[in-house]
Amino acid sequence: MKSYQNLTIKQWAVEDRPREKLLSKGIASLSDAELIAILLATGTKNLSAVDLAKNILANAENNLHLLGKQNVNDLKKVNGIGEAKAITIIAALELGKRRKLADLNRKKITCSNDAFELFQPLLGDLPHEEFWVAYLNRANALIDKERISTGGITGTVIDVKIILKHGIEKLASSLILVHNHPSGNIQPSQNDKTITEKIKTAALPLDIQVIDHLIIGDTSYLSFADEGLL
Repeated sequence: MKSYQNLTIKQWAVEDRPREKLLSKGIASLSDAELIAILLATGTKNLSAVDLAKNILANAENNLHLLGKQNVNDLKKVNGIGEAKAITIIAALELGKRRKLADLNRKKITCSNDAFELFQPLLGDLPHEEFWVAYLNRANALIDKERISTGGITGTVIDVKIILKHGIEKLASSLILVHNHPSGNIQPSQNDKTITEKIKTAALPLDIQVIDHLIIGDTSYLSFADEGLL
């Protein structure tokens, strides 16, 4: 892209304006900053929308994953970003997550990575801990996924009876337990091991198997099944 310092986007060459570039060259030709600029629609008195978008990315260390963790107040720390623009960015990022989940919800869970791909968009960005359960049929197809509890930074309370009650109601043959560690440390605590064994033991008389327990960090996970902890 040419240098357009001190020029508004309307003064740029047509082929370099984000909207026109999308139409002429396709959306894949746009940089992250240009895509965000389209969402912003306008810049400020001193910054074009693209320059403003670059500042937003810089505030997130030029990392889209970190940008996805930011809330309205985080985005508003960037000069020129008000509540409306912040909400627009957050809504776009959420749509991306939901599109990914819509595709994943239809697939079978055949390995720990399948489960990670299903739950990472739900849990990877959270600042607090949540505990979820995936209910599967005999073919390992997903019947439903459910948030069981929400906690604080270091833990959450799990009701085993609720998990098994819902498993029976959904006619589940197996369960995958999933929770996140907001700290990013995916190593299981003793409490993680204890609750896994408690649910596994309680489910056996009901002919329901606990086939895995995933601990999810930002971009990585630990599988109890893969590590031989079940």
